Amino acid sequence: MQYRKFGTTGVTVSTQCLGTMNFGRLGHTDVADCLRIIGHALDNGITFIDTADVYSGGQSEEIVGQAVRSRRDEVVIATKCFYPMGSGANQRGGSRRWITRAVEGSLRRLGTDYIDLYQVHKLDWDTDVEETLGALSDLVRQGKVLYLGSSSYPADWIVEAQWAAARRRTERFVCEQSQYSIFARSVEQAVLPACARHRMAMIPWSPLAGGWLTGKYRRGEKAPAGSRFDPASPFMRGSVSTEEERTSPARFDAVEALRVIADQAGVSLTALALAFVGSHPAVTSTIVGPRTGRHLDDALAAADVRLDEDTLDAIDKVVPPGTDLPGIDHFVHHPALAAGARRRPRG
Repeated sequence: MQYRKFGTTGVTVSTQCLGTMNFGRLGHTDVADCLRIIGHALDNGITFIDTADVYSGGQSEEIVGQAVRSRRDEVVIATKCFYPMGSGANQRGGSRRWITRAVEGSLRRLGTDYIDLYQVHKLDWDTDVEETLGALSDLVRQGKVLYLGSSSYPADWIVEAQWAAARRRTERFVCEQSQYSIFARSVEQAVLPACARHRMAMIPWSPLAGGWLTGKYRRGEKAPAGSRFDPASPFMRGSVSTEEERTSPARFDAVEALRVIADQAGVSLTALALAFVGSHPAVTSTIVGPRTGRHLDDALAAADVRLDEDTLDAIDKVVPPGTDLPGIDHFVHHPALAAGARRRPRG
């Protein structure tokens, strides 16, 4: 395991971050095994854990809190707020009203008196970014939160948030968490450069593209039982998956080509995908989201893999820099993409 400075904070984190979205009632339901997986990650050098209040309705945070209770000082804990945590109209979003309530729930579930990194899970298009930053800054002053981060923000709003913080003299976002993988490279155009310019840490999510880049999904075959795209999966009962994401020929073509590249490089497809993400100079720590101990071991085995220039060039020929494969949607419900914002009646 390698370690890097977390933006300009002075904090050091492992180059792999343990993502825990799969822990809890909507993923891995064996709590004892989840605790073992987290312990195994810490024993193997991971010092950074990412969760969110919405993951399994708060159960993921509870599992993380239980797992690190005796090792709290060893771990940098990141969690997030934004998505609905109840049926009330104000139990969500980036308002001061909700942030001040949401953080108390996360602190309670995590069993800690402070959160290292508190992130806004998604840009709230209906709330002034200055209100969000103001509320988050109060949490820093109260000692409940140490650092602030954004997640899945478009590049222009990453920059706007930095300007707003300077303008209002609030705490700023020191980190962005974006979707980034060989399948999802459009963030290379503006998001990653924006983070680099503002000296923000970057912690990409879904580096394995929902399991596609492990090679588990094969053309003409059913999704493996228990996998993300298994029809019985909890993910398939929500809005996470689309038909294009599950069946696009371009995805199968890419996996088949990448498997050849991985073989030539002498690494697994999983290692190729993780090492690719970690090779970008703007990336600080890559979020790996295992559901089983074997998944974690596969990720840990990739921690020290470095890809040579020929291998990186070969990947670029499969998925060109700055492009996405079908089924990738970074900014769901972006108001600028609504029909009314894009079209005007002709006079």
